[in-house]
Amino acid sequence: MPSVLPDNEQLRREAETRAFVDHELQQRFAPEDDALRNSLLRAQGAGVPAGQISPLQGKLLQVLALTCGARRILEIGSMAGYSGIWLARALPAGGKLISLEVNDKHAELARANLAEAGLAERAEVRVGSALELLPVLVSEAPFDLIFIDADKRNNPQYLEWALKLSRHGSLIVADNIVRNGQAFQASPPDESAAGAAAYNRMILEHPQLVSVAFPHDDVNNGIDGFSISVVQSKDA
Repeated sequence: MPSVLPDNEQLRREAETRAFVDHELQQRFAPEDDALRNSLLRAQGAGVPAGQISPLQGKLLQVLALTCGARRILEIGSMAGYSGIWLARALPAGGKLISLEVNDKHAELARANLAEAGLAERAEVRVGSALELLPVLVSEAPFDLIFIDADKRNNPQYLEWALKLSRHGSLIVADNIVRNGQAFQASPPDESAAGAAAYNRMILEHPQLVSVAFPHDDVNNGIDGFSISVVQSKDA
């Protein structure tokens, strides 16, 4: 039998249900405090483009960091520091978050937001091109969790560096790996989608990685996705 496409009313009800469920989950599992809310308000006031992760994604990052006992976390792409707050809050005393940001204005804002959250001593924002800053981090590796959320066209190179800077058991997490399905097209329509597609192939084919991904709604890309990879030894 031919499939029956949902009508507009059904689509509207489903969208309302998704919004309701997302709101309720966020309120219960990932409520934002003043520091998190203020970081978003400052970003909006400073004209930072919308692109921060959701509260539930932030809480997921925090739980993942706690699960792997992270003491050193690397973030590629700071934006205004919203995700950095979630990550740094998972660190124990003496732990360290190093966040890389190419935009001076965004980096300054991220530092201010992390400081307001009381995390200045355990979170450092470094300014510059990630591909230039990553080689310098070899002496500070390994990192227990690496979060990739910068320009998607360079995701394959970021993954290569993440593997060099990780250890057995490290987690590598990446956002925006679906891009409303564009990453799954035979010919991705732009560099960002092509970078996401290449990243997906790499984490699925790499012998040192065990990976999973799941979708989420994104204000810019419609349906997007998060991937989580665990680094295994070469002989695993």
